[in-house]
Amino acid sequence: MNINDSKIKVKKAFPFPGFVDDSFNGAVDNIANTIQQHLESGSKILDFGSGSCDKTAVIQCLGYECSAFDDLGDDWHRKGDNLKTILEFTHKFNIDLKLAENGYLPFPKNHFDMVMSHDVLEHLHDSPREMLNDLCGLLKPNGLLFLTVPNAVNIRKRIAVLRGETNLPVFGTYYWYPGAWRGHVREYVKKDLRLLSQYLGLEILELRSCHHMLQAVPPKLLPLYKFLTKIFPGWRDSWTLVARKPSDWEPKRTLTAEEFNNIMGKYSPYYTTLS
Repeated sequence: MNINDSKIKVKKAFPFPGFVDDSFNGAVDNIANTIQQHLESGSKILDFGSGSCDKTAVIQCLGYECSAFDDLGDDWHRKGDNLKTILEFTHKFNIDLKLAENGYLPFPKNHFDMVMSHDVLEHLHDSPREMLNDLCGLLKPNGLLFLTVPNAVNIRKRIAVLRGETNLPVFGTYYWYPGAWRGHVREYVKKDLRLLSQYLGLEILELRSCHHMLQAVPPKLLPLYKFLTKIFPGWRDSWTLVARKPSDWEPKRTLTAEEFNNIMGKYSPYYTTLS
């Protein structure tokens, strides 16, 4: 089954009308094409932070063996019978979905050919260090970590700041958000992802900008947007990172005092005096 046929199948089966909209196409095309470039059909993939598994289902239809992990803690996930409906959808597509419980990852180490996580890191209130090291531990030697995140300096945000507007989530959505804030906390730039790969001890195979949110661009401005972002790819809305876990990989969770000071800087309250 090709990508378009897979998307059509998932859209028809997805139980929440209007949820799988135009924004689904750009993101899932990039995700699916990237996976097919790096992995053979039948490879084992974990989708960490999968949400309702709409994108995961497309990858499953392409012949991959998908597992998924999420807390399904958004307000809408828990309304009425929505959680039951999501679980039935994942069962229909033979996705091995596990719900988050006490921070435990219920998967064997060195098991997956790829761990992917899309539009997740920007929602974290704390450092992704421990989480990403744990996820890398689930990868086979030479397995791949595949991340996509919004671009903190895309052209829309650059223009908004020049106009005196915010580059953060719209204030009304933050102010009226139901329950604890689960929106964007820290978005990423290209250098951040290079450093993230370096800190994790991974080899970068791909680091490029991509279009995941073309539907947010007014149709009359879309040709101009595509032209400008072709010339200045760093203005696109999102980043794609694919990095390989070396065969001799070991997690690095702490720094020496010298490494810590070099990163924090001597004016940081956390700066330490080296003995």
